[in-house]
Amino acid sequence: MDTANQLASVGTFQVLKLPLGFIRVLEWLFSIFAFATCGGYTGQLRVSVDCMEKASSNLSIGIDFAYPFRLHQVSFEAPMCEATRRERLFLIGDYSSSAEFFVTIAVFAFLYSLFATIIYIFFQNKYRENNRGPLIDFIVTVVFSFVWLVSSSAWAKALSDVKIATDPDEVQLLISACKVQTNKCGSLQGPRWSGLNTSVAFGFLNFVLWAGNIWFVFKETGWHKGASRLADGASEKQAGTFNQQPYNQGSFDQSESYNTQGNLGQPSEYSPVGGPTSYSNQM
Repeated sequence: MDTANQLASVGTFQVLKLPLGFIRVLEWLFSIFAFATCGGYTGQLRVSVDCMEKASSNLSIGIDFAYPFRLHQVSFEAPMCEATRRERLFLIGDYSSSAEFFVTIAVFAFLYSLFATIIYIFFQNKYRENNRGPLIDFIVTVVFSFVWLVSSSAWAKALSDVKIATDPDEVQLLISACKVQTNKCGSLQGPRWSGLNTSVAFGFLNFVLWAGNIWFVFKETGWHKGASRLADGASEKQAGTFNQQPYNQGSFDQSESYNTQGNLGQPSEYSPVGGPTSYSNQM
């Protein structure tokens, strides 16, 4: 308890109220939903084969499949409608690469977002001490944004192919007895796709979160702070230029005063020295 109290006193939980920390918590949460809904999936479909010889019929053939969706390894047995003969069949397709790539990205995103949140809370001073921490955080955020988009798109395409490969109507085409018109084949149950559809939605939602967080992480780097200082310096320099006077008021006043005094000291050309000042005095 003492250790926990010391950590709580040292930690700066106010960062969780800021977009930088709050979005990291959302990334941690939604990454859990992404790999849990995909990696924990199990599905089942059921088909029926009704032969003319009722003894050879099998009205409930269950086929189970799960993550990582290596369907070519999923086998089931179906009657051949020839006495008691049976055949072993396999589903078609291997979609493990897209599924495993998606889950791997989700797990690594979960670990990094948890690690980054701990750094923000307990080691915020060291994180902002130099530009290395924010710069690494920015690069990792950009990379995760890109791989989330790629993995989610790949998994969405793979899921579409999985739905086709496990469609009961498509599976019936693999059974030899269903190709004979005298036998009847039907679909009893199809897989439920709500969990996998949710995983795709969480994948693209994670991409939106990581891409949106790029700006808030970039604001912590020296690149943004340096650009802000340059912009502030340019604006201050421009404001100082406009505040300067275009002329020297003192010199202008001095020259004007000099010219006025000079004109007052010179005799007027219309008043000759020693001449009469008025017409009445002349008379």
